[in-house]
Amino acid sequence: MAHPDDVDFGVAGTVAGWTDRGIEVVYVMVTDGDAGGFDDAVTRKEMAVLRREEQRAAAKCVGVSDVRWLGYSDGQVEATLGLRRDITRVIRQVRPDRVVMPSPERNYERIYPSHPDHRAVGSAALDAVYPDARNPYAFPELLADEGLDAWTAREVWLSGGPVANHYVDITDRFDRKLNALRAHVSQTGHMGDGLAEMLRGWLSANAAEAGLPEGRLAESFQVIDTA
Repeated sequence: MAHPDDVDFGVAGTVAGWTDRGIEVVYVMVTDGDAGGFDDAVTRKEMAVLRREEQRAAAKCVGVSDVRWLGYSDGQVEATLGLRRDITRVIRQVRPDRVVMPSPERNYERIYPSHPDHRAVGSAALDAVYPDARNPYAFPELLADEGLDAWTAREVWLSGGPVANHYVDITDRFDRKLNALRAHVSQTGHMGDGLAEMLRGWLSANAAEAGLPEGRLAESFQVIDTA
């Protein structure tokens, strides 16, 4: 994901279900979120440290302990070859079956997921899954210098895009998603009870689109076979 809290807004309920089933989940944050927050008294360097701490705390709420950082500048992410290489490195290190990422497409129905950093990370991550990570001749220095063999991830889950073809019922894990987001105090602390109300609105709409019964809550994705 591009920033701390992105994974929690989009995917935390689904992640909680995976970790409950014993699936290992690794987070990769491209930036430290140093351009976030609302307190002018906090320096950007201090904000970066704070947001790393908040993301680690949020990850624990849904059973994730491995959080990795790429250190790019918040608000300035581009889908460069360097970013593709850095994401490819992590894919080859972790060797995942599934990679979740922001959609590289702009969502005109709900603009907030379409932050330029999100779209840039989605584009670079999708290119890292295919073709980079699986091609031993892409970024050959990863093999020659770091011993990282090629790896094929079997599927990609896009979050926040204009198309959804898969929904995950997270009703029973909503509280854990909410707790994860509340751990991002610098970003959500000012929202109070409005945070839960906002989330329920989004997730109820997803559940309705999925044809789930009234009162259910769902996260939505576009799942792509990349095997």
